[in-house]
Amino acid sequence: MGGDEAWMRIALEEARRAAEHGDVPVGAVVVSGQGAELARSHNRREILADPTAHAEILALREAARVEGHWRLEKTTVYVTLEPCAMCAGAMVNARIGRLVYAASDPKAGAVDSLFGVGLDARLNHRFEVASGVLGNAAVAELRGFFAKLRAAGEK
Repeated sequence: MGGDEAWMRIALEEARRAAEHGDVPVGAVVVSGQGAELARSHNRREILADPTAHAEILALREAARVEGHWRLEKTTVYVTLEPCAMCAGAMVNARIGRLVYAASDPKAGAVDSLFGVGLDARLNHRFEVASGVLGNAAVAELRGFFAKLRAAGEK
């Protein structure tokens, strides 16, 4: 398997799994420099009652476990929504090589929208960033999820 769109489709599948148990539909996949999947996950904040259980954090933890080390150099992280400050910071600390995200997050995105985490020369590590891969599909998932929440609240 390869290519940014193919990996992002897997991240979108994970996002749908989050919505199934009431979490915001965000999914992530970590891929090695050799193109092998190391980990995948989705938001689990609601189901785990854990504010740090974002898709990216869970996938990074599993990828580090699989690799046997916290340094995830040369990996690419695919995520359906621009990472928040916590997740982008974790990516800096994990020393990832590349981030590919689908949809921008103007309210909490910390890679391009609000901050430049991962790109800032003042940090001890930087990573390559690509955005907009299957962005319309990710936005559709998010809009559908929040529309259902609003509709449920109106009943």
